Amino acid sequence: MIKRNYPARPLVGIGVVLLKPPGAATAGAVLLVRRGKPPAMGRWSLPGGAQDLGETAEHAARRELAEETGLACGPLILAANVDSIHRDAAGRVEYHYTILDFAACWQGGVPIAGGDVTDALFAPLDDLDRYELWSEAHRVIGTARRLLSSASGATAMPGRS
Repeated sequence: MIKRNYPARPLVGIGVVLLKPPGAATAGAVLLVRRGKPPAMGRWSLPGGAQDLGETAEHAARRELAEETGLACGPLILAANVDSIHRDAAGRVEYHYTILDFAACWQGGVPIAGGDVTDALFAPLDDLDRYELWSEAHRVIGTARRLLSSASGATAMPGRS
């Protein structure tokens, strides 16, 4: 078992920005989960988690998406990397993840919270402020929207970038 708090080195985290594409019912929405464990317990974020030894980053993204939401996705595009470093009151690094975030389009299904999340839903892109997302989540969502729009040759996805 890998020690996640007070690690000896950064751990690799994987995230997925799953977007409802133009033309889909409730287009312009992103999948969010509410964390059930530290760090960020009780906060809304993108689905994802730690990459396992011997697992490719893409497989980890698909596994985490399925474990936390019961959903699957089609092609994945590497969208961004994020450094998530949490320090305790004494300034020591309590959690340190280097997160690789992938972008994908929703293909169907209803999210059902599982694994270490307590809730999962599609949030409208133009109403993300109410979920109090980390600024990096907003950045990654914007990047994913642009990448998926470019990849599909579609016009920009609705909502703010």
